[in-house]
Amino acid sequence: MKYLDEFRDPEAARRYATAIARHATRPWTIMEVCGGQTHSIVRHGIDTLLPETIELVHGPGCPVCVTPLEQLDKALAIAARPEVTFCSFGDMLRVPGSRGDLFSVKAGGGDVRVVYSPLDAVTLARANPRRQVVFFAVGFETTAPANALAVRQAHALGLRNFSVLISQVLVPPAMEAILASPRNRVQAFLAPGHVCTVMGWEEYAPLAARYRAPIVVTGFEPLDILQGVLMAVRQLEEGRCEVENQYSRSVTQAGNAEAQRLLREVFQVVPRAWRGIGTLPRSGLGLRPPFDAYDAEARFEVAALRTEESTECISGQILQGLRKPADCPAFGTRCTPERPFGATMVSAEGACAAYYRYRRA
Repeated sequence: MKYLDEFRDPEAARRYATAIARHATRPWTIMEVCGGQTHSIVRHGIDTLLPETIELVHGPGCPVCVTPLEQLDKALAIAARPEVTFCSFGDMLRVPGSRGDLFSVKAGGGDVRVVYSPLDAVTLARANPRRQVVFFAVGFETTAPANALAVRQAHALGLRNFSVLISQVLVPPAMEAILASPRNRVQAFLAPGHVCTVMGWEEYAPLAARYRAPIVVTGFEPLDILQGVLMAVRQLEEGRCEVENQYSRSVTQAGNAEAQRLLREVFQVVPRAWRGIGTLPRSGLGLRPPFDAYDAEARFEVAALRTEESTECISGQILQGLRKPADCPAFGTRCTPERPFGATMVSAEGACAAYYRYRRA
């Protein structure tokens, strides 16, 4: 397939792997931030092409995976209300809360629907003025512009029956939390290409300089990732700590100015809880006035709900690059996609789901 096969050329992949082996004179640990990159690495066996000195660890770039348990329980509480139509992308319906998931709410008679855009939820609210329509706004900077647009459109239409349950998080603060941790193993990052398509890469430069960690904005196909690893290894070996852009066919330094303007109009930066990591200051987005009238947590009075995370699931350690899915004693036995312990086994971008699908044998 044109424009796809050229990024999956086996001979070119072997050349990149040879170049990486030639440049790497010592062990290096590199984290790919995005779950889409993780799935590409595991599916195509990219890590098996690398020399033993290069270890790839998996980061917190799966939006479903980092959504905290308490936010899922808020979703369950809202979705179970008889006057509510709860809308979400499909992945979130199978993520377990402390008591069931959104599918179980739907099976019990709740009006839970899969939508393909937050604007679909706005359309539902407009067509059903007697229903409270709630959209589960989950994701990184990639999904935030569409969610902001939905809120702004609802505001322009004067819809009083639309709201959003927000779990919008930002990538740079999570990367900084990993780098600042006393348990950190990460020496360089492959930064998420889709996020940087929206936000550009300028905000990563202070992190690279402060923590002396190379950051390479990287795409998602096998040759993208191998080239990103090679660029990171070259920086590490040369003692450089810069931001480089491998994904130049999609990412510019400044990003999408119109999308960023929309985010500033509708959202403000707030603290956010991350599954397995904890609450990070200035790591998420919340609605700013006058759009805060569309905050589902306030409307349905669930903001104070708190839930303890399971101590058995190690997804938090996986998301920080400290452990890998096969390190979990429940992996592939008691924890499966059909009966998951945590979000990393459910999400299409989760590391546990990738290992279960491609590395279980």
